[in-house]
Amino acid sequence: MFFEINNTQWEDLGDGIKRKIVGHTEDLMAVHLIFAKGAIGHPHAHDIHDQIGYVVEGSFEAEVDGEKRVLKKGDAYIAKKLAVHGAVALEEGSILLDMFSPVRQDFLK
Repeated sequence: MFFEINNTQWEDLGDGIKRKIVGHTEDLMAVHLIFAKGAIGHPHAHDIHDQIGYVVEGSFEAEVDGEKRVLKKGDAYIAKKLAVHGAVALEEGSILLDMFSPVRQDFLK
């Protein structure tokens, strides 16, 4: 029912990116991702997931369907299913809060 950031371990995804699941229901999931400077969330698309990426800390060069923008703390991008999207961290310790609908079953252990 609650998420306490200090009581949850980061999962190292490699290439300068770590993840921790904030919470989920059957229809919605929120995930923190912390990036080293220059770490790349490679462009990709989801078949069934809509995604919103909210910048919690730092900054990113985000791309959605070929359009690039520099996003800073408080900014977000929206990638509907099938939209190609990705991001590059411009600062050390940049954090995204990714929200998915429906839940990412592949993230659950």
